[in-house]
Amino acid sequence: MERKASTARSDLEQMLVQEIVEPKALPLSLLQDITSDFSDDQEIGSGGFAVVYKGILGDRAVAVKKLLKDVMDENEFWREIECLMRVKHKNVVRFLGYCDDRQGNIAWYEGKRVMADVHQRLLCFEYIPKGSLEKYIKDANREWATCYKIIKGICVGLQYLHENRIIHMDLKPANILLDDNMIPKITDFGLSRCFDENQSRDITKTIIGTMGYLAPEHREGGEIACSGDLYSLGVIIIEILTGQKGHQDTEDVLESWIDRLERSQRDKLCEQIRVCYETALECREFNPKKRPASARNIIDRLHEMESIQVNYTPHANGTQS
Repeated sequence: MERKASTARSDLEQMLVQEIVEPKALPLSLLQDITSDFSDDQEIGSGGFAVVYKGILGDRAVAVKKLLKDVMDENEFWREIECLMRVKHKNVVRFLGYCDDRQGNIAWYEGKRVMADVHQRLLCFEYIPKGSLEKYIKDANREWATCYKIIKGICVGLQYLHENRIIHMDLKPANILLDDNMIPKITDFGLSRCFDENQSRDITKTIIGTMGYLAPEHREGGEIACSGDLYSLGVIIIEILTGQKGHQDTEDVLESWIDRLERSQRDKLCEQIRVCYETALECREFNPKKRPASARNIIDRLHEMESIQVNYTPHANGTQS
């Protein structure tokens, strides 16, 4: 057992150095060891489905996601792993391995010793130090250059997923992590759908996602398609721009940023903010057919906007048109 854990540790350390190494099954003993047996001191996050711990391997770290009991069935667990095994992209959190461990332990039940079946499921990922986008959105001093970089990165990551026939289904700031260079990385594929080669949509009878980011067509079950992720993307971009989910006039959004922009670049940056905000509003259209055709379409808009020289005429109240 110790030899198996030692070999697995070596494999995991190699994965952290060489990104071409494929994810693999990891023994529970290794994940217990690197998290100090899932110590509270190494807990870095928690939610309704899992607790996440920081795992230490020498001078490197990983994130170990321990799924709570009975939160997903066998098929759902392996479906998430299938999605994770497909994705390798700079804007998606890197998947390193998984553990599906079932052991029989002696326990007391109604005054008798019985054999209890203990089933543990865990996922291992690269460790992202800056935490979630949710935290950054609340920063009143956030800079536009960083916000724009994050918006573009999320769009690129989402387009990659959609090109690989993966619908995320729970895109929100808490499921987007930021690395040391503020590069966004999409994570948490517990609700995702991986489609076959000739499949582009599916139907569900249950509500899937997080209210506030959930597309209208999913609120009572319905069609699962890329357009649902684009709705969530629109809500996220609005939050990055305004700090809240609700609708505001475009000029009010521009005015809220104007004093934070470098004067010599103000025209260009205001245009970036305008295009991002108007695109976000389009993503939030009730009718999926009125949303952008794809994340690629949004990326193309941003590139086109970057190539155009713009000039603004200041209004009397200090905003620009």
